[in-house]
Amino acid sequence: MTPTNPAQRSGRLGIGIIGAGRVGPVLGAALAGAGHAIVGVAAVSESSRERAEVMLPGAPILDIPLLIERSELVLIAVPSSELEALVAGLAATGAWQPGQLVVHTAPGFGIGVLAPALAAGAIPLALHPAMAFTGSSIDINRLAGTYFAVTAPTPVLPIGQALVVEMGGEPVVIAERDRAAYAEAIETATTFSSAIVDQATGILSSIGIPSPGRVLAPLVRSSVENALQRAAGPDDAFGLGLEAGL
Repeated sequence: MTPTNPAQRSGRLGIGIIGAGRVGPVLGAALAGAGHAIVGVAAVSESSRERAEVMLPGAPILDIPLLIERSELVLIAVPSSELEALVAGLAATGAWQPGQLVVHTAPGFGIGVLAPALAAGAIPLALHPAMAFTGSSIDINRLAGTYFAVTAPTPVLPIGQALVVEMGGEPVVIAERDRAAYAEAIETATTFSSAIVDQATGILSSIGIPSPGRVLAPLVRSSVENALQRAAGPDDAFGLGLEAGL
């Protein structure tokens, strides 16, 4: 398959997914729901293959070179520590194709990490959903209203924003130089919220409180909502759905 120029594309893209962890299959399912075609998934472990089969039924499991060859958009959803070497290694084998969209989901990287693909004529995009994933169908509904960090060359930025909207998300543009700070904010919010809940439920368990998670759920939700309302300010509170307790 020879990918076309973005300006000449139809609305339907053939999408290949590298990585079948918690994120890739969910985003793939959301894109499939928007009318795109999943041409295949590259999954190594047995658990990732099972997840791909559940989230993307009928999508073939393909080797990465064949997956890239068949795809107009390649979605790379692998751990951040593996991304740079993967992109460079595929470039060394001549895998990337001119005009092909290459999207990664790592929070701390912009498009710079995709430079080897760009040098081969591919079109780089960085899309990160600010959401904690379970890797199940629950996540597809949770994507609605989730903010995605979008980093892309200016001419391609509308494509990235459109993909986010198709998945039900809200695009927010993050400059290349700000991706590290963005990733730090995401890591801080995720780590501290999980650690605090774990610590609090552990204390309640130690004094014999049954189902401590259920006991703390209303408190944690209301505390987080109040904190987000303070951060957003009164003008933005309605947009966050905080007055309704959503």
